[in-house]
Amino acid sequence: MRQPDDEHLVDLAARLERDDPRFARALGAGRPARPREYRRAGAWGTLALALTLLAVGMALPEGILVATGLVLAGIALPLFDPHRDRPRR
Repeated sequence: MRQPDDEHLVDLAARLERDDPRFARALGAGRPARPREYRRAGAWGTLALALTLLAVGMALPEGILVATGLVLAGIALPLFDPHRDRPRR
């Protein structure tokens, strides 16, 4: 006989598998991994590229490199927000 909470747990497990399969597999194997919201490799890479372009643009007085670095920094910083996919209230 199924308990009333079993359906909720099965629904929660299915939603987790659909939203973040890597996290669900790791959790099932007993080796938890970071959820997708907290993986920031792309954000760090974009920020590193932005700072590199900014530094090179300042060293070789090139306005286009400085502008590109500033734009990329502006793109990279919101990527560090773990709740960026959720709508604001």
